[in-house]
Amino acid sequence: MIKLISKILQSIILSSTTYYDELYILIKPYDLQLCLKILRDNTVTQFKQLIDISTVDYPERGNRFEVIYHLLSIKYSKRISIRTFTDELMPLQSMCALFSSSNWSEREAWDMMGIFFKGHPDLRRILTDYGFSGYPLRKDFPLSGYLEVRYDDSDKHIRYEPIELAQEFRNYDYLSPWSKHVS
Repeated sequence: MIKLISKILQSIILSSTTYYDELYILIKPYDLQLCLKILRDNTVTQFKQLIDISTVDYPERGNRFEVIYHLLSIKYSKRISIRTFTDELMPLQSMCALFSSSNWSEREAWDMMGIFFKGHPDLRRILTDYGFSGYPLRKDFPLSGYLEVRYDDSDKHIRYEPIELAQEFRNYDYLSPWSKHVS
């Protein structure tokens, strides 16, 4: 099946690799909808189920986000991963029309990474607050965040305040004290 898929999609595949009998394909973002439609509708492949969409942040790259679509063919008991790339400004086409299961995953990718999906029916925050600033799964997001949320018991109200660190950062010496005596 791997050779057949490679032959069907040869005009849009940038690279491909096989790992544990699972095919991983890299394609350009504007070929994504065509690729997923072919894999879903072709009688030889029948990847009818979108399992998940995962994202990876590579801030050193020009197209810093890699978006991976994990598909399953129940009939042939095969899996395939379609990888594509984007940056903060270039939107990806929403796959909700092809796979309704992509709705939640696309919203999660928007909320956590800031990847915009053009044509998504309900692209809004799903895991963070509506007033949340930034995208927490990006590698350049500060570990402590930007705001601190606490409940003020005297006002009976939730407060959003800038982060205040009560303690100075420490500089630890991670070398073992015994390593200095070893010759």
